[in-house]
Amino acid sequence: MDIQKCVKEAFVVIGKEGSTLEGEDFIQKLWQVANANFIEIQHLAKKDKDGNVVGIWGVMSDFSRSFNPWEDDFKKGLYLAGVECSSDAEPPVGWTRWEVPGYEYLYAECKNVNTFSEMMDYLKINKILLVGAVHDFTCPKSGKNYMFFPIRKV
Repeated sequence: MDIQKCVKEAFVVIGKEGSTLEGEDFIQKLWQVANANFIEIQHLAKKDKDGNVVGIWGVMSDFSRSFNPWEDDFKKGLYLAGVECSSDAEPPVGWTRWEVPGYEYLYAECKNVNTFSEMMDYLKINKILLVGAVHDFTCPKSGKNYMFFPIRKV
């Protein structure tokens, strides 16, 4: 597994929010709704110098919305399926805005279903603490999916 490190300052994601209390497939359902209605927030999406969306995020938080890891051994929490937006963006009705704190992250491309467990093993072996909730990221340019593991607040 190729593990990279980066620092990302606080950022805003606007998307569709759901919870593990909604059942097993809630994340897939959120993405279906978010993707089907993306036109409603497309104008809010943060773009690079070439006009490309900078990031599609599946942001996670504990139920307190403090961006702590999911509870009960990473089985219970909140998820926001959305797009990175400018810091002053306000969500339209039916959408939710989260401001994700800045962190130093370790991240890895999701090449199989074991990415989360392999990264958690890596953190444990290397005595690195997880200081916040893990996030999913899709790079719009490459279409590749990654998981971001916060290891230090910035």
